[in-house]
Amino acid sequence: MLAEPLPKPDIALTATDGSPFPLRAATDGFVTLVFFGFTHCPNVCPVTMANLGTVLANLEPAVAQRVKVLFITVDPRRDTPDVLRAWLDHFSPDIVGLTGDSATVAQAQVALKLPPAVIERKSPADTAYSVGHSALVVAFTPDNLAHVVYPFGTRQEDWAHDLPELVRGAWSRP
Repeated sequence: MLAEPLPKPDIALTATDGSPFPLRAATDGFVTLVFFGFTHCPNVCPVTMANLGTVLANLEPAVAQRVKVLFITVDPRRDTPDVLRAWLDHFSPDIVGLTGDSATVAQAQVALKLPPAVIERKSPADTAYSVGHSALVVAFTPDNLAHVVYPFGTRQEDWAHDLPELVRGAWSRP
């Protein structure tokens, strides 16, 4: 639980189909899970997306319709819209893949009190570089405020328990 809720960033990104995606307007009224990552991530990103994809597929339809999972790439150089969509489809076609310029993505991370991602290249031409990024999922309730963040390793059963609660607005401080 966050001590002070965070407002959902009002930023414009691009969906994998090339359409504009105004984050706040496109997710208004939904439980929105925001995760910043990249498709070449060796562990954190695929595990997180696999867990969320499995839980989304098993939620009651009335709950699943009220949840949006957003994967925002921090590596737009390699994560083209086609690459991003193909990668996300391994986990769930319902996960929204988003890209944007590095400044906008960094601005969103800072607004959510996350450290901006850091690209770690050995040289400017290095194409096998790694990216350091936050492993938190920021959960916005339908009021467009984040009251909860989830760390890497959150179990599927915890997501399956919490998402219906967040949809119902029944979350509370322990």
